[in-house]
Amino acid sequence: MITPTEIKKKAENKYCNYLQSIVEREPFKPITIIGNKKPDENTVKFEKELTELINYSKEKKGYGYTIEYQKVKTKKHGTQDIPTSISFQTEFDYLKYINKEKDTDKFRKDVEIIISSFPELKDWICKYPNKVIENDWDSLLKVCEYFKKTPKPNLYIRELPVLVHTKFIERNKSVIKELLDIILTDSINTEEKHFETRFNLKYDEPIVRFRILDKSISEFLFSQIDDLSIPISQFRLLKLPIHTVYIVENKINMLTFPSKKGCVVIWGHGFGVDIMKDVEWLNKKRIYYWGDLDAQGFQILSEIRTHFKHIESFLMDKETFDKYYEGDSGTNTNVQKNLCLTQEESEMFKYLKENNLRLEQEKIPFDYVLSKIPQ
Repeated sequence: MITPTEIKKKAENKYCNYLQSIVEREPFKPITIIGNKKPDENTVKFEKELTELINYSKEKKGYGYTIEYQKVKTKKHGTQDIPTSISFQTEFDYLKYINKEKDTDKFRKDVEIIISSFPELKDWICKYPNKVIENDWDSLLKVCEYFKKTPKPNLYIRELPVLVHTKFIERNKSVIKELLDIILTDSINTEEKHFETRFNLKYDEPIVRFRILDKSISEFLFSQIDDLSIPISQFRLLKLPIHTVYIVENKINMLTFPSKKGCVVIWGHGFGVDIMKDVEWLNKKRIYYWGDLDAQGFQILSEIRTHFKHIESFLMDKETFDKYYEGDSGTNTNVQKNLCLTQEESEMFKYLKENNLRLEQEKIPFDYVLSKIPQ
């Protein structure tokens, strides 16, 4: 026989559906609890279970579930009134039993305020009623109202003139994103997953570190400074009188790269090189990439080539590998997709991946590097 504890758990599981009915303004319908456990064959245990079931019912407590009975002739217990249906007939009975009266009252008030401010959020509320209960809507609506009026703030979160603590926005990005995705359909950067870039905010951007290899350019534009680190948004705006860009994965190799007229060298920093995908001016320059001779090095090359198809690799060939390989193992990779590589690069990638081999950049002698840098 079903127990009061099991009834309460099943009743609580129906609360979300009940809240959805409130949003849709549907009248309350009795909530039936299905209990398909057979009465215990032991007479003493049967009577104990039935007594407990009745003691927690509306019949005894004045609220809660209603029990309907049917006279059944049993082999073990003779003719008995067996519970055949358990249900909550009124909202009061249901909410008091699961102790959700205050939550529901707050839910009704919040829903009214949310929909009056942003009718377009009704479907979201209906889909996620628990999120209405879990959140501070006085603060959330202030944030939403600000973005509605100013969809492209171009400010840091800390600078936003919203009457909530800035930590509130930081801590509630997930739910705010869901709301703004609905409210600001025409103003968001839908391809961006990062909260700040998606909603036109400033943020602590990734830094690009690079060196000016042409002394005349560093003297004329940067007061002889040739080693620079700047946010990616500023890097996108650079207008340098150069013709060639080298990208290297090892920081020391970036620092020791030789001087060259009209050139810069960028520290690629592993897969972080992907931050440069929107740097339009790189499309007008010759680009050369030098990564470690391992599977990941070619994966990084492939990734950046999806954005800059004209990029060429150097010092990532079989000749260099055979000459300086010292027996190091690589890192296993399960990449299955076709990489954006030349035939020669693809063959090298396959060889390194299948044998799990690696030759790091810094193990190639500097004199040899100097002789192989493309001009």
